[in-house]
Amino acid sequence: MDTRVDFLRWLQNDMAFNILVNLNDPADIVHASGVSRFWRHFVITNELSKQLFLRKFPQLSNVECIIESKRRSTDTGSLGGAKWELCKKEHSVYASLLQALNKSTLSSRSCIEKAVSATSTDNYPLESIIKTLIPRDRFNDTGSYWSSAGQNNPEIPETLIYKLRANVCVITEVKIQPFEAFFQQGKPIYSAEFVRFRVGHPNSASIKEKELVHLPLPLPADDKFVWTYTSQFFPMVQENCLQEFKLPEPILCIGGFLQIELSGRVQRQKSDSLFYICVSHVRVIGHPLFPAFDLEILEPSGNVLLKYYPEALRQTLQKTSDSESNASARVLTLDEVLWGTDGLAQFEWNYDYVYDDDEEEEEHMGP
Repeated sequence: MDTRVDFLRWLQNDMAFNILVNLNDPADIVHASGVSRFWRHFVITNELSKQLFLRKFPQLSNVECIIESKRRSTDTGSLGGAKWELCKKEHSVYASLLQALNKSTLSSRSCIEKAVSATSTDNYPLESIIKTLIPRDRFNDTGSYWSSAGQNNPEIPETLIYKLRANVCVITEVKIQPFEAFFQQGKPIYSAEFVRFRVGHPNSASIKEKELVHLPLPLPADDKFVWTYTSQFFPMVQENCLQEFKLPEPILCIGGFLQIELSGRVQRQKSDSLFYICVSHVRVIGHPLFPAFDLEILEPSGNVLLKYYPEALRQTLQKTSDSESNASARVLTLDEVLWGTDGLAQFEWNYDYVYDDDEEEEEHMGP
């Protein structure tokens, strides 16, 4: 005779919830929901997957609602059919999202798609933010870098904004290389003192559709975004190298845009005694979660609608597994590069391009 006892049935609901809500591994929640029908019902109705997700990403509590592209068979249980179906849907979405997040941190790739804007540019478009997408400090026999405008006050910050490869991305680290002015006496390095990062989405769908089409923008665009996450400040060293800024925990970017804030100017330019910040290259490391997850900005509230496509989850996880092995063969491409008012030029490059590190500029130019 089977005498097994389900201890969860013997506990009061509050006590059982206080025990299971402390599960920190998404796999543990999935395993708990598979113990029995009673456990599954308890896990789903108490939104344990959602609770874990919001503990990891509290800045995303403003997600208004979730759409799952395919409806699945209903099991009303002890709840009304509509409420039970809603609970099941949210459990499925948050559990799948947590699975994708855990998987994507195992391998990573560059997540930047386009440069959007900078708070200031000293010599636009020759020193545009678009230059930071080139993984070299020299391109076509000239310096390749973004330069801020000069300032008397070294405390005035600068920001750079980038569009990521998908509306929903996991970000694990950001890499930044300050620019060494090899054509100036002493080869000064125009780094910042500190850096921090924000992720978010446009204020409205109309801004994304109308104002964020032809990139990069010639003017600052910081007021066009809602930032849902802000990192701590990281110290930057005054060295000509690709510096890694690893986030304490992977962050989920809902909206597909990242802002880099550069604070503290450490280098004056001798010719005008002004402080500048110059960056030669930026990389954002993580993994896009499209096509399994996408979003839509709701009007007029500006809130976020998260979309989940379960049939694409396997494809997304497979891309995550394959991305690291294919990274060395990846060729970086810029579709649009702005060269003043004459229009757009197209070019591409790869990491095997050979540069002469000893070549010098014939024409002196400053940041």
